[in-house]
Amino acid sequence: MKEIQDLREQYGKGELLEQDCSANPIDQFRLWWEDALSSDEHEANAMCLSTIDEYGMPNSRIVLLKGLSDQGFTFYTNYDSRKGRELSSGKAAINFLWKSLERQVRVQGSVSKISKDLSEAYFHSRPRESQISAYASPQSKAVESKAQIRAIRASIAEQFKDLEQIPLPDNWGGYILRPSKIEFWQGRPDRFHDRIEYYQVEGGWKTRRLAP
Repeated sequence: MKEIQDLREQYGKGELLEQDCSANPIDQFRLWWEDALSSDEHEANAMCLSTIDEYGMPNSRIVLLKGLSDQGFTFYTNYDSRKGRELSSGKAAINFLWKSLERQVRVQGSVSKISKDLSEAYFHSRPRESQISAYASPQSKAVESKAQIRAIRASIAEQFKDLEQIPLPDNWGGYILRPSKIEFWQGRPDRFHDRIEYYQVEGGWKTRRLAP
């Protein structure tokens, strides 16, 4: 068995040069996004969402990107969950890793809730069983047992069995992260990686190369 310190790979599938980058980081993200969708990457929309709690302790977890616009990146969660409470700070970061392409995208910015109408539209696009689970789970809270959660879920399913459309829970919906910085990372041989960072300035965006 290899020692952990000896695990390494040689990257070299691509190169990122300034002249090949779009003027706008969202446009550049869309280019890489299409590459990720066309690749062997499983769940290309998986991203690591990082927040800070009230004690200054960072928390990270994988969530799924569910919307992309010129304004930013949209995802959904329980407002009362740990991540929901921490998102109330108004700041967050997300990180996409597309290992098959040897690429990473890091995003920092402000975060806020999207409109109830948008949250409701997405909620009703989800499978019915997932909608029931959103009601049943007091996300992030300690529970007595899995059997307890199953019983709650069964009760919710019974409650809504005659409804064609399950109403949107008051404590569930979407957030949009509006970027102020986006870094595009392309793996290169000998750990001499390409890193191009977009940062927001008055009236638009500027780019700079970061040392690997």
